[in-house]
Amino acid sequence: MLFYHRPMPQKRFQIRLIPTLAMLLCLAMFTYLGLWQSGKGDRLAQELAQRAERSQLGPTVVTGQLLDAQTAQDAPFTVVGTYDVEHQIFLDNRQENDQPGVHVITPLKIEGSETRILINRGWVGWTLGRTVLPVVATPEGRVTITGIANVPSTKRFFLMPDHPEAQAKLWSRIDVARFAQQIGHPLQPVVLQQTGGDAPDTLVRHWAPPEDRVGMHRGYAFQWFGMAAALLLFYGFAMFRKGGAA
Repeated sequence: MLFYHRPMPQKRFQIRLIPTLAMLLCLAMFTYLGLWQSGKGDRLAQELAQRAERSQLGPTVVTGQLLDAQTAQDAPFTVVGTYDVEHQIFLDNRQENDQPGVHVITPLKIEGSETRILINRGWVGWTLGRTVLPVVATPEGRVTITGIANVPSTKRFFLMPDHPEAQAKLWSRIDVARFAQQIGHPLQPVVLQQTGGDAPDTLVRHWAPPEDRVGMHRGYAFQWFGMAAALLLFYGFAMFRKGGAA
């Protein structure tokens, strides 16, 4: 008896135009997004390293010359001047140990100039309810303040438009341009979060450390590169066809 062995069909790599173009487009997009996230992570890592190095050098003295906001972010500074209590405001919706309250923002006239800098002096609770602004003692005369520079965010949320404040001195966020217009003097583009100096008060000063998002961006980059690799593998398997197939 004779047995006929049918040959196994051979597989061959077959390139088809439309799937190949779609794959190349998605591959380029995934690779671009991976490089973009990786670059953001590298830049943030470099910025954090520079800030850590700068903080070890000690605080820099603030003068009347305006600072570069991006360079000053999270850097330690010291400033000498007198408080301008007339233009003091309160920053609403600030919590400390789950207790509602406000941050006290007082402009300081920098010694030897007309330039002001906003000092975030710390947190205080609503001791008498939201209808009565807290009473906070403010040092008179010449003071020396040290702190960490923070650049107020200018982002606005589409679904959360600005509304008029219930009280003129109770603000929902710090707007440096608006503040400068009100006081009529040059204003430093940063807010100094007070950490030391002349502070005969009971304000709470717990400042969050600089946010480290390097790992987050590098994780996103890994995901995009992984999707690009998975796309290549899928494309390779999908393009193999049995011999004789259309």
